[in-house]
Amino acid sequence: MKNLILLGLTVILFTACNQEVRYTQQSPEIDTYKKAMDDYKNMNWESMPKHYADTAKIASNVIEEKALTVSQAIEKYKQDAAGFDWVVEKEEYEMVVTDKGETWVNFWGIWKGTMKSNNKVYVIPFHNTARFIDGKIVEEYGYWDNSEIVLDIQKIEAAENSVLSEENSIDN
Repeated sequence: MKNLILLGLTVILFTACNQEVRYTQQSPEIDTYKKAMDDYKNMNWESMPKHYADTAKIASNVIEEKALTVSQAIEKYKQDAAGFDWVVEKEEYEMVVTDKGETWVNFWGIWKGTMKSNNKVYVIPFHNTARFIDGKIVEEYGYWDNSEIVLDIQKIEAAENSVLSEENSIDN
């Protein structure tokens, strides 16, 4: 009887230890995503692609059909970075395995940037989620509200166009 109880406890312990992890805050995929985010934050554009599969698609504030390749996304990041001095703060990561067996790493952070053209500071919470296959990012989605920046850029462009129109009318 004693052996039967020990056998039962051993089976329970073994079963409990071998349960699949479906949620965690520590994994190789999270470590990879942290490195990809570090490359973004440090504007290390040459190193960034190594974390992504060759066929990866990045959809930042767009639907999947408008997703960019990694090289296209990096070119956009370079253009965006040229207009700001910025940092990313309050980073949080988690990994989940879906019911379909897909591995996703979720990221939350605060993007804080000063626009060079107007010296205004913007503080924007954002969320990224990236699906991994064989240790590489195969798709990534990013979500944030940049409407305040867009409106301010439109104001700056309108003011510049107004000045150009005045200069042209004076010259004629």
